[in-house]
Amino acid sequence: MNKTQSRLLKIVIFLFALNSLSLCLYFSSHHHNSNSKQEENHSSLTSNHRSQTENNSSSNSNSNNFNLKAWPILPSYLPWTQNPNNVTVRSCEAYFGNGFSRRVDVLSSGGWFRCFYSETLRSSICEGGSVRMVPERIKMSRGGERVEDVIGRGEEEELPDFENGAFEILGSTARSKWLVDEGFLDSFVPDGDVMRHTMRGLIRSIRVVDNNSKEFHCDQWIEEPTLLVTRFEYANLFHTVTDWYSAYVASRVTDLPYRPHLIFVDGHSRTPLERTWKAMFSSVRYAKAFSGSVCLRHAVLVPLGYETALFKGLTEKIICQGASAHDLWQNPDDQKTARLSEFGEMIRAAFDFPVSRHRAEKPFSGHNVLFVRREDYLAHPRHAGKVESRLSNEQEVFDSLQTWVSNHLECKVNLINGLFAHMPMKEQVRAIQDASVIIGAHAVSSHSICNAKNNNSGDYQ
Repeated sequence: MNKTQSRLLKIVIFLFALNSLSLCLYFSSHHHNSNSKQEENHSSLTSNHRSQTENNSSSNSNSNNFNLKAWPILPSYLPWTQNPNNVTVRSCEAYFGNGFSRRVDVLSSGGWFRCFYSETLRSSICEGGSVRMVPERIKMSRGGERVEDVIGRGEEEELPDFENGAFEILGSTARSKWLVDEGFLDSFVPDGDVMRHTMRGLIRSIRVVDNNSKEFHCDQWIEEPTLLVTRFEYANLFHTVTDWYSAYVASRVTDLPYRPHLIFVDGHSRTPLERTWKAMFSSVRYAKAFSGSVCLRHAVLVPLGYETALFKGLTEKIICQGASAHDLWQNPDDQKTARLSEFGEMIRAAFDFPVSRHRAEKPFSGHNVLFVRREDYLAHPRHAGKVESRLSNEQEVFDSLQTWVSNHLECKVNLINGLFAHMPMKEQVRAIQDASVIIGAHAVSSHSICNAKNNNSGDYQ
């Protein structure tokens, strides 16, 4: 092996090493069998999705659901509404699925609000009925602007600061004026390592309004289930993936029959990543975009992305192997999960890519090696337009790989120049799905891995 080949080999190994550090999702792992039993099994899993829900939440199924998108049929789907008390703490299902086993009902009469607490993740998914949002009581920027129009705006201006009564809920005021106290928040919505826990602040602001009071005035009602989401590092792909995942999990844990609406309770400017939010959910709006108060028949409060296993895995040791939903349905295993495969399929299905096990495979024309590049672009108002971390010799590495590919045509390798910063998200997903190998020395790997080919596999550690 000459010096040039040796150097090229070291570069490739170095890239893969860097890439492994940012793996927070793994390749969807499926063991493809084309027999009809698997298809029948998937049908039975889908039918199990409709578990009995309580009258407060199931009433939404009779509302204007024609405004909502249906959930796609996902090969890796497993029921989320089985008894979560049977889920072992710190198992793969507890980390990535429904480990929200402790239910706490807050309003005993006159209304409903409850939280589902996960001992593993130390966070809660909360939901309630007849929730009123008063945007003028939330101090933050409007949000949704073009980034070029708000250059220099501080992050503090974009994060919500809730005045008392920013949110209200119908109930009996005999118990207390406020929905919860600090003791409740410390037990079920702890700060943890989050410096500014906005969802905790939102719940703290909720005032209980008596059912017979005329104070509960609504300028607009949203009848269908609606997620309330606050994003932090919203222009960062890895952190956005954690937010996508948290919103998806919250929708499943609360057993929403259709894809919900979503409201950003933050004042961030627009980013290209919003296209995925809009593809995944039925609609997306900013809280400050509403004129006057808006009342939600069914509100779901989504945990912060920092509270997902994807983020916690950066500091906690989480060892889970990928497995097919079919195998796990027949042989449950605490050390295996299909949840991330399910999530990856959800993203692909949201962009209308086929996810069926039995879809026709393209004729083999070689292996696509996707080299995800770092490009300069204006990410957010505090960004100078230059990427903060990239390989200093990125172009040299790409050119060297391109030369190697050109000199080894017998290997049938196609090197793809992944200029993602200026590609529509749907095209990014397409490039990732068609790739046999993905190279990237940054957090884009998380998005890439969850959308990779189904016949690839990997571990999350």
